[in-house]
Amino acid sequence: MLCLNPSHSNNHLRRKAIALAATPRTEFGKGAARRARRAGLIPVVVYGPGFEPKHINVERLEFTAIVRNHGLNTVVSVDIDGGKQLAMIKAVDQNVLSLEIDHADLLAIHRGEEVEVEVPVVSTGETGPGAMVIQEADTIRVTADVLSIPDEIAVPLDGREIGSQIHAGDIALPEGVTLADDAELLVFNFVAQSSSVTETPDTEAEAEATEDSE
Repeated sequence: MLCLNPSHSNNHLRRKAIALAATPRTEFGKGAARRARRAGLIPVVVYGPGFEPKHINVERLEFTAIVRNHGLNTVVSVDIDGGKQLAMIKAVDQNVLSLEIDHADLLAIHRGEEVEVEVPVVSTGETGPGAMVIQEADTIRVTADVLSIPDEIAVPLDGREIGSQIHAGDIALPEGVTLADDAELLVFNFVAQSSSVTETPDTEAEAEATEDSE
């Protein structure tokens, strides 16, 4: 199974584009796509505003490794016929049975350009006594330089009490990253733990003893 796993760090690092070799696609249609996949290739389209779409093939193993290790939003430098084109991995289609990548869309970009992307949100730390956190949104939309997109945004939960909430506008973003989402978007909600969660070992033992005696 292919897992899109960005690194677990909210460090805001200017990243270099990853080199990706490609060859132009000379034939199209479902039959051509199947032949490419049998040859260990993935059909890819590179598109963007004011950019004439380019249809290419990339090596399956190389591209899958990039997606698995770096996830979506990764910036690649596509080598097409000796020319370099910066692009961002925007979407991948996976086979429903094998889960291998069948097709991918790359967004053509330019160095220094700002783009709007969805970035995963993760929590760190522990809530206050008796509080349980419910994550209402897994991602938030932000605007960032194409080479400065955070892999994820970590939000500390330390000491948060029952009834408190964290909205998108409350989250501290790395330098150079701005919120593109609704500031009122609820991301984390803190509620009272249920009795099943707070049940103590003594209570559980008493319940088991009662069941044994019946």
